Amino acid sequence: MTAHTPLSFLATAARAALDLLLPPQCLTCDAPVDAPGRFCPDCFRQTGFVTEPFCVSCGAPFAHAGQGGRDRLCPNCRADKPPWGRARAALRYDLLSRRVVLAFKYGDHTEYAAALAPLMARAGAALLREAEVIVPVPLHRRRLIARRYNQAALLAQALARLSGKPAVPDALVRTKATVPLGDFGRAARAETVKGVFAMRPSRIGRIADRRVLLVDDVLTSGATCGACTRVLLEAGAAGVDVLVAARVPDPRLQ
Repeated sequence: MTAHTPLSFLATAARAALDLLLPPQCLTCDAPVDAPGRFCPDCFRQTGFVTEPFCVSCGAPFAHAGQGGRDRLCPNCRADKPPWGRARAALRYDLLSRRVVLAFKYGDHTEYAAALAPLMARAGAALLREAEVIVPVPLHRRRLIARRYNQAALLAQALARLSGKPAVPDALVRTKATVPLGDFGRAARAETVKGVFAMRPSRIGRIADRRVLLVDDVLTSGATCGACTRVLLEAGAAGVDVLVAARVPDPRLQ
């Protein structure tokens, strides 16, 4: 029989009491679920998980396997291959996943990191297995002060706990504040983030000659992750892959 310390017994009792008073709810609706951080059956059926076929380079989902051709690349990656090796995403960025991501990113639902990380670990199992260090996309210090947390860093730390791989949450710094990229096209996004990221000198030794898994919440055009990847490679990383919670589909491929 397993022995319980007084503290662990009290923590278990407190969680049980809290669940009775405030039963855990679905990530995207008010339906009760068995445990925090889960979808109810209805929302789970509607969740757009990213599964094959998808672009092997950027993770953009295809409507059918023939779209990728023999090299399984989307038109963007065929024309201009990203600097990272592979990118994978757990979810399509659609109406349902957007509720989760936006609540996590802006609504102080930091507990959603523990819900999203297992989905990301499943989608990026090969990337996580080969990674030697996990690095999040950074926020500018002004935005970090306003938001009080970096959602990408929370995901990186949750993935580190799941995988046993070390996370270096402050490896990269964002040297300039930028305007939100939401309304920008692909070229404008790339221009906006050019020269925005830098390597923290004291962390170069943690990155050099290691395979890096770069983590963020959403991948759209890839401009931000591309800029971060270039900095990591210049710092001596052996290679960089990208893992995100959600991928914005290319409308041309749907």
